[in-house]
Amino acid sequence: MHRKFLVVMAFLLITGFAHSQTSKLINLEKAIDIALERNLSTLQAKNNVESQMSSRQPAIGGLLPSLSASGGFQRNQYWRPPTGSTQQYIPGIGIIDVPGSSGYSAASSYTSSISSNVTLFNGFANIANLNRADANIRSAEYSYNRVKESTIYQTHQLFLNVVRTYELLKVNEENLKRSRRQLERIEETNKVGSASLADVYRQRVTTGNDELALINAQNNYEKSKADLLLFLAIDDHIGYDFDISGVQTDIDTAEFDIVNKQYANFDELLKQATESRSDYLASIQNLNASSSNLTVAQSGLYPTVYGNASYGMNNKEFSKISDNKSLTLGLGVSLSIFNGFQTQNAIEQAKISKKNSENQLNQTGRQIAVDIQKARLDLEAVEKQVKVTQASVFSAEMDRKIAEEKYNLGAGTLLDLLIANANYTNAQSNKVNAVIGYLLAKKQMEFVLGTISN
Repeated sequence: MHRKFLVVMAFLLITGFAHSQTSKLINLEKAIDIALERNLSTLQAKNNVESQMSSRQPAIGGLLPSLSASGGFQRNQYWRPPTGSTQQYIPGIGIIDVPGSSGYSAASSYTSSISSNVTLFNGFANIANLNRADANIRSAEYSYNRVKESTIYQTHQLFLNVVRTYELLKVNEENLKRSRRQLERIEETNKVGSASLADVYRQRVTTGNDELALINAQNNYEKSKADLLLFLAIDDHIGYDFDISGVQTDIDTAEFDIVNKQYANFDELLKQATESRSDYLASIQNLNASSSNLTVAQSGLYPTVYGNASYGMNNKEFSKISDNKSLTLGLGVSLSIFNGFQTQNAIEQAKISKKNSENQLNQTGRQIAVDIQKARLDLEAVEKQVKVTQASVFSAEMDRKIAEEKYNLGAGTLLDLLIANANYTNAQSNKVNAVIGYLLAKKQMEFVLGTISN
């Protein structure tokens, strides 16, 4: 078993060294930049902004007159039965023969025109269409910002999970080293009769379990890196690794008072969030768009006033086309008296849509308040966990050292040593989870308040 362990560790060290020579290291800041550039949700939100911006052009066009030009050529040909010759008397000459017609004739015509139409009034629908397009653009931009904030937060989560699994991997490596050293001592003392064979077997079982724990920890570490690479939309997983040296895992509990003071006033936090949260601002713009949509629907109750103008030329000969000209100016009014209740239905649907937007805005506000409260509770809980685990690690380490000394002196049992060592390993693992949980809780608070940045 000892030889097997050495082979496994040597393989991990060699492959890790070779991998480190060719890997592209990504730190937290670089990971965020890559995620903002390549993550699928971010790209989709960005494309949605561009789509909404393109829809503004037709809304602007609704305020402008239309313009069209046309030109044409027409040639008419006629055939009829030919007529015979006739005789005609001409004074002074006498009677002469006049030949009949051939039965074929042709005529050509050339035309050109330019026309324009403009809506002068349509119940403010054209203005409302532009306002709705602008509101949709702003809503898409706010939604895009929120997606970017979510991407930053998720990158922090996944990157810190890599840090967490790496720290747990180190805990298990150190634990296995202690188990191996303890097994060697027990086997040596057993040879001289100072330790029982039962202790040897018991320690071998413990060492085997620790080897399994290390394998699981290594697997979890590799999977956490794979999850992060997937989120970053990186295909070549083999060519990348992560630089976690910039993440501070030693927490000074003195900063707890500073953080708690910063997030102490709930009303101020709520005000800050409603002013900064992009999803809340997007909901406001959705309400504005719904209001404009209602105006568009109500425009069907008003008459439409429009104007038109056209200018044209025509002639049988193209060179003389400008000889015949015409100019037409017009002004018209139309009013839909009855259209099968379509206008009333559109108004009711628009009112319902606006009410839904109002409800969504209120729900978003309530969700923000709950998010802030939960984030504060999470932050408070992990602060306590950090303090408890730091104290537990110190106590567990002292207990392990005492149990080890007593066992080596023959004053303690192996069971006491195994329990003390397990408690120490668990305390270290709990501390790692608590510290990473605290770092995540701070980022969660920033995300909830809408102040998170890369």
